[in-house]
Formats: sequence, C-alpha cells, structure tokens
Amino acid sequence: MNTASVPVDPTIFKAYDVRGIYGENLNDEVAYRIGRAAAQYLQVPEIAVGRDMRNSSPQLAAALLRGITDQGVNAIDLGMTTTDGLYFAVGKFNYPAGIMITASHNPGKYNGLKFCRAQAFPISLESGLADIRDLAVSGNFSEPSSKGQAIKRDISDDYVKHALSFIDVNKVRPLKVVIDAGNGMAGLIMAKVFQHLPCELVPLYFELDGNFPNHPASPIEPENMVDVQKKVREVGADLGAAFDGDADRMFPVDEHGDLVDGSMVIASVSNSLLHKFPGSTILYNLIVSKSVPELINKLGGKAVRTRVGHSYIKAEMRKLNGIFGGEHSGHFYFRDNWYADSGLIAFLIMLELVSVENKPLSELLKPLDHGVRSGEINSTVSDVQGKLHAL
Repeated sequence: MNTASVPVDPTIFKAYDVRGIYGENLNDEVAYRIGRAAAQYLQVPEIAVGRDMRNSSPQLAAALLRGITDQGVNAIDLGMTTTDGLYFAVGKFNYPAGIMITASHNPGKYNGLKFCRAQAFPISLESGLADIRDLAVSGNFSEPSSKGQAIKRDISDDYVKHALSFIDVNKVRPLKVVIDAGNGMAGLIMAKVFQHLPCELVPLYFELDGNFPNHPASPIEPENMVDVQKKVREVGADLGAAFDGDADRMFPVDEHGDLVDGSMVIASVSNSLLHKFPGSTILYNLIVSKSVPELINKLGGKAVRTRVGHSYIKAEMRKLNGIFGGEHSGHFYFRDNWYADSGLIAFLIMLELVSVENKPLSELLKPLDHGVRSGEINSTVSDVQGKLHAL
C-alpha cells in the first residue's frame, strides 16, 4: 500500500485512543500507517488485533494488519471480539501488545483504535501514543528485512471460561435476565456466556449491526436504557443489563426496571469480593458516592480514591495490588483480569450475589445506597486554565 501522500490528521489521536469518522479523518490508509507506526515504535515480535462489528471495522482491521506485517511484525488476528476480550487475550497468552478497533459507544460513522502493552497495560498519549502518532504522521518507517505473518486465533471460548472463573457457577440460581446488547459486541459474547448458566436469557438487540438501528450503544445515556427497563418489567425479570458497543461497560437495572448507577455496582461488587477476599484494597474514582468508601471500610477493606481516567486507576491498582477498581462511568477493573476492565465480570459477580443472597437486587442495594448523588454534571468553559485557577 503506497501511503507516501496520505495525510494523517494528528487530532484523531486522543488522550487514550484514536477516534475519527470513517471516510473523513480515518480511513484504511491511515489505519495502515498507524499499524506500521505501532509496530515500529513498540519493537515487539507480535501484536494481537481485535475488532468490533462496525461497518468499517473489517476494512480498518485488514489495513492495520497489513501495516503491522509490512513492518516485519507478526499480527495475531482475533477477529471480532469485545474490548475486554482483547485485553484478556494479551494478558492470558502473553502477547506483548494489542490493538482493538472500535469506537465504543460512539455513533456508527465513527471508528477508532485502542492500544495496550503486555499484561494489558494501556497506552495513552503520556505513555507512547504520542510517539505512535508522530510516526504515523511523518511516515518515517524503517524497512524491515522481512515481512511478518498474520495468524488467526479465536479466543471467545477462552474468554468466557475466564470470566466465569470469577464466580461459582453452581451457586447461580435459575434467574430470568434481560440483556440489551444494543446491536454491539455483547450480542456475540453474552449468548456464549449464558450457555454455561442455568438462567433464562431474554436477549434484546443481539444482532450485530454497526448501524445501531434500535438505539445508540451508549447506555450511560438514560434514554438508551429505556428498552431494557421496559423489557425487565414486561417479562418479570430478576435483573437486566445493557452494554455499550464494544461491551466493556455494563449498566444494570434491578427487578423493578430501575437504573442501578455505577456507584452501586462498585458497592455491590466490593461487597461480594470483600467477603471472599477479606482486607483487600479497592479503588474508586473521586466522583462516586461516598457510600462506596464507607462500605469498603465497614467491611474491613482498604478504600483508595483515585482521579478519573482508566490509565490512572489501572496504574494505581497495580501499585497497590488492588483487587478491584470502579468508575461511575461503567468501567470496572479486576486485578485477576490483568487490571483491565470488564463489564461482563462485574455483571457475573452481581448475578452470583443476587443468587447467593436469595434477595431481589433492589433489596441488596438498599442498605448500601444512603448517599445523595447529583449524577455527572459537565460544563463547557471558554478559558479552561482560568477556570481551574479560580477553582
């Protein structure tokens, strides 16, 4: 692929990933350049590559794989998988790096790339993504003595087995569960997960469709939770959950169809883990409910507050050997998952908790939910530094 005249827009490189509109500032040639840049910068023998179900993902993946192999590095083609599946593969099979093609919860016209090193350690602008950006923009690639190979590997069954290892499947009761995949990657993985559970699965929008015909795969927006709430009430389910486009974030609802926010997920997962692993360290970001650290401390755990952002919380978890970390935004991190986030694992722990306690989810959450929460409030300001100084 001749990319000598292909411009790469540096603004598609965000703090933690690459994100752009396919056909505008992100295309196959740009993906090829990024593949070569990543391979040259990382200096590793192989890179695992996964992709989501977006309409542009197959083309971008093919171009990225060519870029990696043209730079003399082997590419492990995982095919369609979830973002947490990619992290799992890198950790479990000791791949020295991984790249996931996805735009997560963004509309279908968007796509992007997420990067990690060995053990699923995230690559941000501060830890290498800026170097990959600069190489991709300049196109100053060294010519390898030989090309790498692309090798296909399906890790879906391995990942399902890994996720289920966080719970005692034998303790899960035959609950009725609604899952809204939002036409995203959860439709692929959750069907396999429930084959190993005694539960009745009520699937919503499991058809993989990058056009997101039913609603945006962004469950952090309350309007995109309406369908799962309605279905839980309609079928009398014990609980439900919605996942975002790449299925790394999870947003549950209780048996009444009422929303369960991120703080309460952190509280309930912490409750479960601290009973299994007393005295563990658990991290939470600075905008979750104060009831979270109160619960952790009450149960004998060590509560540690961190700044917002997955790279910060993952790094702090590694430093402190934290067993679990959570953010209000639906990201939940697990030490025994290479400190990577997994909405699936968080969901399974909540499912086990409801089963073991033999109580409705709303009743389990009631004693944990005693703080007042405003929800996330965002403001747009013209002078960021001036406002920060004033604060």
